[in-house]
Amino acid sequence: MKISRITILTLGVADLGKATEFYEAVLDTPPNTSFEGIAFFELPGTWLALYPLEKLAEDISPEIPATRRGFRGTTLACNARRKDDVIAIVRRAASAGARIVKEPQDTFWGGFSGYFADLDDYYWEVAWGPMFEFTENGEMIFKENA
Repeated sequence: MKISRITILTLGVADLGKATEFYEAVLDTPPNTSFEGIAFFELPGTWLALYPLEKLAEDISPEIPATRRGFRGTTLACNARRKDDVIAIVRRAASAGARIVKEPQDTFWGGFSGYFADLDDYYWEVAWGPMFEFTENGEMIFKENA
């Protein structure tokens, strides 16, 4: 069976309440907190879930330590419809408590992007690219002949 898409991305967080408030401010979307101990942000295509780090590690295996150190080789990304949106999202993240790692700027690949680290040091890229467009419901697709 082929996996058709990533449906939920779960981040292990140190403080569920603070992380939920942070992402509500950054994503400008209310969380679904119908289930105790986890927050879901229902985004087009992929949901973002927040779950306490220790409990997430325990769910995987009691042998997995719930630790983090430095850059872990993964970034998360959200793409914007316009360059101005990249700036606005990065500013909103900063206002919510993010650490700006790279100010929005033109990129070597012809786009425009910036990076921030959230409250748990997950690195996010906010990007715009001329090769991307969005469907009516917000899903990103590659433009033909971009």
